[in-house]
Amino acid sequence: MRAIVAITEEGSFTAAATSLGLAQSSLSRSIQEAERRLRVPLFQRSTRKLEVTADGEAIAQVARAMINQFDAGMLHIEGYLKGTQGHITIATLPSLAATLLPPIIRKYQLDFPDVEVHVLDCLSEQVIERLQSGVADVAVTVEVPNNDAFKSKLIAKDSFYVAVRSDHEFANLETIRWVELNGKPLIQFTNTSSVQQGVASALEIHEVEPATTMRAQNVAAVAGLVAAGLGIAPVPGFVIPLMSFAGLHFIPLSPTHVRRIALIRDPARPFTPAASAWVEILQEYLISSKAQFQGVDWNAD
Repeated sequence: MRAIVAITEEGSFTAAATSLGLAQSSLSRSIQEAERRLRVPLFQRSTRKLEVTADGEAIAQVARAMINQFDAGMLHIEGYLKGTQGHITIATLPSLAATLLPPIIRKYQLDFPDVEVHVLDCLSEQVIERLQSGVADVAVTVEVPNNDAFKSKLIAKDSFYVAVRSDHEFANLETIRWVELNGKPLIQFTNTSSVQQGVASALEIHEVEPATTMRAQNVAAVAGLVAAGLGIAPVPGFVIPLMSFAGLHFIPLSPTHVRRIALIRDPARPFTPAASAWVEILQEYLISSKAQFQGVDWNAD
């Protein structure tokens, strides 16, 4: 096919052989074999000029399209193997999708502009489901303890603060002990939230009994309820930037309780080159990042 197209475009066997890097005798044999298989003459040869037959023009047109498609496919395969083509799907928590991931994804897309990146932000249980089902290549979520089915790498810890209105009695304190939340109205996340799992554990450890509990799933809803004076809310560091619009104060809770944020993958599933490249950029970010989030400690090991 390449020989037919080259002769059609160059107008001679000599020029076509040069463009293909072949000996003219080898090119002639290729055309003879093509004509034998196709059972039609492709070129009319004379001592003075070469003419493409009608059949030759038609076949060259089809051959050109097939070559272009083949070459494009081979480039795509080459790019996939290098990690410069393809796609990656990351399952993560909403707070991490809005705070931790954007600068990492931006750097990744600058280096690999032809890779499609999909971010699935969902509750912690759904994050793991996306990973288990193979919908997601990697997950960035709270660490899954005692689970040998996954390969997990700790990347950060975010400690808990209490969010209060500016006129609340706690607003100007430097720290608040968990036990001081006892008997206070609390705004909490739903039980399926990774935030609530950490809060519930701390409340149980410190034997805190809230006066009332109001629950919401969305971070903005929790912030709005606190801003309305309906209660106070224990929240981790990565959530704080998403609540800043409400003009709240965030006071560290003592003793420190943290969420352990991890990069998780299923070792039983093949890891694509695109996903491997993304993990490398995440690691570079952890080592070199100057990003500061209130209550967040990075783990670059």
